[in-house]
Amino acid sequence: MKDKPAKPFWQTKSLDEMSPQEWESLCDGCGKCCLLKLEDEESGEIAYTRLHCRLLDPETCRCRQYETRKRFVPDCVILTPASVAELAWMPASCAYRRIHEGHSLPDWHHLVCGDRNRVHRDGHSILGETVSEDEVFEEDQVDWITDWGEDGP
Repeated sequence: MKDKPAKPFWQTKSLDEMSPQEWESLCDGCGKCCLLKLEDEESGEIAYTRLHCRLLDPETCRCRQYETRKRFVPDCVILTPASVAELAWMPASCAYRRIHEGHSLPDWHHLVCGDRNRVHRDGHSILGETVSEDEVFEEDQVDWITDWGEDGP
């Protein structure tokens, strides 16, 4: 009789308990957290745009300067187990948010299906949907606000 396979780390560990490698592996590479978001000063409401951070590689949905991104984009938010709970703007599909909220990873997540490109093929990323913030004047960013649909960006 074979032993039942061990559950994957994301089903047995909290975000706080994960190793740095486990933590980093949760990212599905969708690029959604790199979208430019605009906050209404009066209501606090967050509006998503079709603009991405200047450091995002639009061909891969990965940061070009991941390890040193704060040097180039000082207001870049670096996720931590503590900050995930505070970031209401994180997309509902985000693995960090899903684990924090007690949900499983979706079937298209690379840790589940073994395919890093499925997130793009199945339409769960921003690949091919955005323009760099550097290509738009700051005063025109509001023109790029969009509704990303039911599941958010």
